[in-house]
Amino acid sequence: MAMKLDQKQTITAELQGMLSSSDVVYLTDFTGLTVDAIGVLRRQLREAGAEYRVVKNTLTIRALEGTDIPDLTEHLQGPTALVLGGSDPVAPAKVVRDFAKGNDERPVVKVGVVERRVVSQEEVSRLAELPPMEHLLASIAGGLTAGVGGIAGALNAVIRDIAYMVEEVAKQGEQ
Repeated sequence: MAMKLDQKQTITAELQGMLSSSDVVYLTDFTGLTVDAIGVLRRQLREAGAEYRVVKNTLTIRALEGTDIPDLTEHLQGPTALVLGGSDPVAPAKVVRDFAKGNDERPVVKVGVVERRVVSQEEVSRLAELPPMEHLLASIAGGLTAGVGGIAGALNAVIRDIAYMVEEVAKQGEQ
């Protein structure tokens, strides 16, 4: 069933808006996945703050033309679905990787765009290996807290040493 022109325009405009507001875009080949499996993947990605959209390549190419995302036309061959995410590139990469492990290595990431820079399939795989953003932030906060604790400990030691010296001087003055 052929899509009407107004339907194509509506889908293109909607996709263009989604692409413009996404800091993370991964193109995947979903060959071999059932409709049910794609539904499961969509739910998992939604929980991770991302969307999974299957759109005709020609409509995706048109939608990309009105954005500041680099040209991905060479990667829009064959069955292609888009992972569209917010500012965290790690969470959707992990979801796709983990889902693929349980589904005959499908979907396959073709290429990605993170903060308007094209990233290879290998770079997306490396992103999936990173700890979640919350853990990274917690580690940084822990490091900062430890640093502040260390400074406080050092200051307490200096104050204790000064108090000890004052006490010793006072004792010597009494003699």
